[in-house]
This record gives sequence, C-alpha cells and structure tokens, in this order.
Amino acid sequence: MRLSRTRRGLVAAAGLSALPGIVFSQGYPARPIRILVGFTPGGLPDITARLIGQKLSENWKQPVTVENRAGAGGNIAAQAVAAAPPDGYTLLSISSAHTSAPAIYPKLPFDVARDFAGITMTATGPCLLIVAPDLPVKTAADLVALAKAKPGALNYSSAGIGSGTHFAVETLKAQAGIEVVHIPFKGIPEALAEAVAGRVHFFMAPFATAIGLVKDGRAKAIAVTSPKRVAETPGIPTVAESGVPGYRYAIWSGLLAPAKTPRALIEQLNAEVVRILRLPETAQRLAPLGTEAAPGSPDDFDRLIAEEVAGFNRLVRAANIKVE
Repeated sequence: MRLSRTRRGLVAAAGLSALPGIVFSQGYPARPIRILVGFTPGGLPDITARLIGQKLSENWKQPVTVENRAGAGGNIAAQAVAAAPPDGYTLLSISSAHTSAPAIYPKLPFDVARDFAGITMTATGPCLLIVAPDLPVKTAADLVALAKAKPGALNYSSAGIGSGTHFAVETLKAQAGIEVVHIPFKGIPEALAEAVAGRVHFFMAPFATAIGLVKDGRAKAIAVTSPKRVAETPGIPTVAESGVPGYRYAIWSGLLAPAKTPRALIEQLNAEVVRILRLPETAQRLAPLGTEAAPGSPDDFDRLIAEEVAGFNRLVRAANIKVE
C-alpha cells in the first residue's frame, strides 16, 4: 500500500503541536501511566511503546508500563483503552491493524473514529519478504511466477487477520495478480517462526522483527517492501525492483488516548513524545531496525487514521476478506 499524502506529511512533520503557546495540564502526570499494545512483543507498536515509555518515565519521574494484550487483531487492547477514563493515564500503541479493524470486524465494541484521540504517529518501516528455506525462489519475481504457475498452492503466514503483515500480502496479491492461501497466527513471532521453519511458504515480516534472524543466516529474505533499498541491508532488493513494479508497503505505529481526553493533555503528550522521537538517540536505536521516527500533530494522525480506514474498506471489499 502506498504511503498516503497525510502519512508522508507525518513522516516529515516537525511536531506542529510542540509550538510555543501550548497550555499544559497542571499536575500531570501524578501517577503511573500504562501503554497497552494489542500484540505480542517484538512488533513495531511494542518496540516504539517501550522506547517512548522509558523516556517518558525518565523525564516525568513516573513509572510507565507497557502491557501486551494480544488477540483479535489488536481489538482486545483497543476496547480496554476505549473504555478507560480519558485522563491521560491509559494509552494505546497501535499499528495499521487498528485502521483495518472496522472493515474486518463488523461488530466492533468500539468506534475507531469516535472512541479515540490521536496523539502522534510514532514510527514507520518496511517489511522483509521471508521465504521458507527450501522454497525454490531467489527473487520476488520467482515467487510471483511460482504462485501463478500453481494458483492456491502457496501459503503465507501473518500476525492475524487484518494485521499489517496480512495486508502487505493482500496488496501484493492485488498488484501481482496471484492467488495464495492465508494462514493467520496469534502474533508476529509465531508467524515468523513458521516461515523460518519452512512450515509455511512465506511471510511479510516487519523489518524490525526479522532483521536479526536474517543477519544470522537463520531466515531467508529475498526482498524489502520499501520504495528503495534499506541502508542496513543494501544487498536485499525492493519488491518493486525485483518483480512487482510499483509495489511498496509500510508498517507504522502510533499512540492514541481515549476520546474526550482533554486537549491540554493530548498536546502535552504530543509535545513530549515528539521530543523523544526527535532525539538522535532514538534515530540511532531505530535505524538498525530499518525504521524511522514519524512524529506529527494529533490532527494529522487523526486524518491519517480516517484515510486508512477508508482505504482498507475498499481493499477488504475487493479481496472479500472475512474473519473465519
């Protein structure tokens, strides 16, 4: 999926809400803050939540805990945050799965638009196309050719229906005109392990999660989903240059608060998180993971979410994706 105009703006944004003149909420934070993550550890929402949480705690002198509540494509954690008091003490670290949820789950116990307030997008990065060690392919073009020669014979793992790793392949299917079988798992670690072990044919793994295994030679990566090669892995071509022209896909993460959280708290959280994301130390920690910080304003993040909800609705209808 191409980066939307809003998302491109977010990646380059300078944190508009951190401008002078903002009135912060007095006395906040006065007690521990929780950041809920709707996925198992190791994915981008988890990585960024822990990085941000550590820095928030250091600066604000209050504990910031990260809780992984995996399940239902991130919806378990989202429901808990939607129902939490709008006081700035319970936040949600999301991925693009949050914006695909309305199209996948027709009876969500929350409304993606009305029940949350955006704080900022936090980071963005590509996926690595990981293939089973014995799969006879060396490039994305080889994989596409094999899938076309044997429609429905190849399968792929994902971190769950509606996850970014699911839609990375759905986008590939649509652009390359192939038919492959989806096998969803509970989270990224399980989906990656299945591909590395050869029990599934391939997996679009978040770069940050898979790069260690690739460097150790334990995972076979044949392409990266970014529009250009990643500096950390210059020998791995993009999907676009190695078989599917125009293909690109980014995994992103961001922070939300419950709806009706006072604007002063949203602005205070945004200003501090943007500051953390701009630190040279943050860039140094994210770069080896093929990931870059993506600070922006709360309003821009809300617009991004609305755009992606609409985009995923179109893709889900076109691909006839349903929760089994």
